[in-house]
Order: sequence, then C-alpha cells, then structure tokens
Amino acid sequence: MKILPDIETMHAELTEWRHRIHMHPETAFEEFQTSDFVAEKLESFGIEVHRGLAKTGVVGTLKSGSGNRAIGLRADMDALDLQELNDFDHRSRIDGKMHGCGHDGHTVMLLGAAKHLARTRNFDGTVQFIFQPAEENVAGGRVMIQDGLFEKFPVDSVYGMHNMPGHEVGSFAVRKGPIMASADFFEARIIGNGGHGAFPHLATDPIVIASEIVLAWQNIVSRNTDPLQAAVVTVAQINGGHTGNVIPADVVLKGTTRAFDPGVQDMIEHRMRQIATGIAAAHGAKAEFTYDRRYAPTINTPEETEEAIAAAVELVGSAKVNRNVTPVMGAEDFSWMLRERPGCYIMIANGAGEGSCHVHNPNYDFNDEILPLGASYWVRLTERILGPEAN
Repeated sequence: MKILPDIETMHAELTEWRHRIHMHPETAFEEFQTSDFVAEKLESFGIEVHRGLAKTGVVGTLKSGSGNRAIGLRADMDALDLQELNDFDHRSRIDGKMHGCGHDGHTVMLLGAAKHLARTRNFDGTVQFIFQPAEENVAGGRVMIQDGLFEKFPVDSVYGMHNMPGHEVGSFAVRKGPIMASADFFEARIIGNGGHGAFPHLATDPIVIASEIVLAWQNIVSRNTDPLQAAVVTVAQINGGHTGNVIPADVVLKGTTRAFDPGVQDMIEHRMRQIATGIAAAHGAKAEFTYDRRYAPTINTPEETEEAIAAAVELVGSAKVNRNVTPVMGAEDFSWMLRERPGCYIMIANGAGEGSCHVHNPNYDFNDEILPLGASYWVRLTERILGPEAN
C-alpha cells in the first residue's frame, strides 16, 4: 500500500479521534457532540465551516488556487440504536447506542484528508467536505438535499465511501451503475368489519383479506418484474387482533421493497397499491396504502467511477481493486446526492478472518488500520480531479 507519508504520521491521532467518537455514539439528527467535534477540527485546520443543514450536518469549504471546479466528499456521522457487546476501552458509553456501522471511521478518514489537504493545498478549485447526519433509517442525505446542499455548496461531482467487512485490508471494491438498491417502506391498513369468531359470515375478515394480499404481492417479483432485473417485496410486520375468538376490524401490514432500477421501483409501488385496494374491494373491505421512497438506488456514473478506481489503484495496485463488485440489496442515502450530481460510492475493505464481523452487529468495530488508507484515498481522489494532472 502507498499510504501518503504525511497521513501515516497522523495514524495515532486519527485513531484517538475515532475512539472518542465511538465512545459517544449519537443517532439520527442528534449528532450534536459529533458535529461539534467535526466543526472544531475543521476550523483548526483553517477550513471554513457551515452548520445547520439537516439539523446537525456540517460542511467544510476549502479553496485553493483560482480554479472554478468543485467536488464534494461525503462521510456519515450517525450511530445505531444497538447495545454494544464489545469490552475494549473505547466501547460505547451510551446505553443502547453504538457505532455498529463504522460511521465513526468514515468521519475520521474524511477529517484526516481535510487536515492534509488544508496543509498541502495541492489542488486548484474547491473541496466541500460533507459530514452528513442520520444515514441510518431516516435518510439524512435526502434532508440535506432538500435543505439546499448543492445550491449552497455547489459541486461538479460528489463521492462517498463505506467500509466493507469480510475483505482483506488493502483492497477496494466498486462498480459502474447500480451498487446498492433502493429501500422503500410501505404500510397497508386493511379495514374490514369485526365480529365474533364463531360467526365469520357476519363479519368482513381483514385477516383473511390481508393474507391474500401478502401472497399476491409476491407475484410482483415473479410475474411483474423482468427476470433480468431484481426486486424484493418483504412483509415484515402483520398486526391485528387481540384475542382468539374475535375477528378484528382491521389489520396492518408493514414492510420494505428493494430494487436497482427506478422503473422497477415505480412498478412495485403501483402494483402493490393496485393489488391491495383491488383484493380488499373484492371482499367488501377497504385498503389504505402508504409508500415511502426513503432511499433511492445508489447508481455510480461511469466517468466518476473511473476516477475513483484510478485513485484506489494508485494506493493499493490494480489487483486489489475489484471493479465489478456484486451489487447488494442494502441501501444507502448517499444515493440522493448521486441523483443530483454525478459521482461514485466505493467500498474500502475493513478486514477479514478471526475477530471480524459484519456491520450492524453488536460486536462490530471499525478497523483502525485502514484509517490512513481511507484518508489517503480521499486526498489522491481530490488531487486527481482538481490537481495539476487533471489539467
């Protein structure tokens, strides 16, 4: 690995920052201490700091030279509602919350790059360091966009990075086109007519109707989706009834859908609504259906992905960069930024073997070994796009 020497000397400092953030995890739109820490560090580097987008978001603006090009580099800051089971010294100090997805490491890698770039300024243009809240569950990236992120902090392209457990340190993975799926969430309330369990003919049973709807929804994947496309329809909750001899008046279904193609997203929503209302009506009941498009598909644009690949190859070599990683059905709200600007979302390996585990696990911990590599990636990407070689 060709980690930048200046960043390698910062390794202990970056680790200290990461442990501090890990010990004080904060969840969606409550990242007050974390955003204070980020803003304080950026200001100490001499970077202009802006706060308030999506409540706890932080944007640092660094200009060098006279160029009018600009890029955005994004890191997420929030933690999970999860009880940490690790027993090391930097474990979470907040009961029921932990950095179980590595956003503490993402934040620190970008801070390390910001410190280096502020010192060297080996680029011509503007870098927007975007520290985003609320990636988990509520799509803070969408809120930043709604709050005018790119109108207030214009960029020509935008880049994100996530750690990838289960892969050896010193490697990256990426692909052009879809790399992560959409994540939409639905709720259907089936309203029937309750009654005595012994006299079903005098009721309109929403449980039977809901069961028929759940099964019919599965046909969306097998019979409405192009076999060469991908889709998921998952009913994760069925709530209705209070006792064994009473037919309830209503039943609520909740779940999630996934797709890589926006057209498939459209089709899923349309068919789910059509099926729910149609089956309910056929049984003399009513269906109330809501559908929340919370995470768009994460779709990397070709030219920007090539820049990301080139920066990664400089650091770890061509053999250590997977250019066609298999896309996953997990979702990422960086997708909302990619809907507004071209860019690329890349994976950095977090380590494999004994002691490693996947994200969202109570025993997970970000691997401090990759902090300098991730920071070096951000620097080389910036210098490639805005540096003299780009001219």
